[in-house]
Amino acid sequence: MEQPPPHEPHQPPPDRPRSHTVTTTTSSSFTGRFSSASSTLAYDREFLRTLPGLLMVAEIVFGLLVWTLIAGTEYFLYPVFGWVMFVAVFYWVLTLFFLIIYMTMTYTRISQVPWTTVGLCFNGSAFLLYLIAAIVDACAVTKELNSHNYNSWAASSFFAFVVTCCYGGNAYFSFVSWRSRTLQ
Repeated sequence: MEQPPPHEPHQPPPDRPRSHTVTTTTSSSFTGRFSSASSTLAYDREFLRTLPGLLMVAEIVFGLLVWTLIAGTEYFLYPVFGWVMFVAVFYWVLTLFFLIIYMTMTYTRISQVPWTTVGLCFNGSAFLLYLIAAIVDACAVTKELNSHNYNSWAASSFFAFVVTCCYGGNAYFSFVSWRSRTLQ
């Protein structure tokens, strides 16, 4: 058996026949999918006219007041207010997320998720943790603690109870929706 002679390192390898034909194709499947996906994005204006929608907007507005009133103070010196900040910011972000889901009707396209159960768990946990945070916030507000921040902390405590009531209302509506879904 004869082996081909090795080529020397300074010499290029032997020429191989190459194809000089370049084939390009264009596909509109991506643009077609993109345009069809964006055209199916729905907007539910009627959701904001329902009581759960109005409560959700109130949760966002008053929740924003809770955490901005505390964030403008030296809350980090008192661990109690750190807990209230955590609850307020955490549920504010999640409520904003759920508002977007309900406004764009994304829940109709993700049918694998039991949305009534998710809504019940979310609103129930928000009610419970906000109630604890509001009570802790109210108990921690004293004039002796820091008179400079007293008004902000007192106002945040008031709005924390308002948000708690809103989440309680939405927890009730979520329970009614969940209960009617499970009875079907």
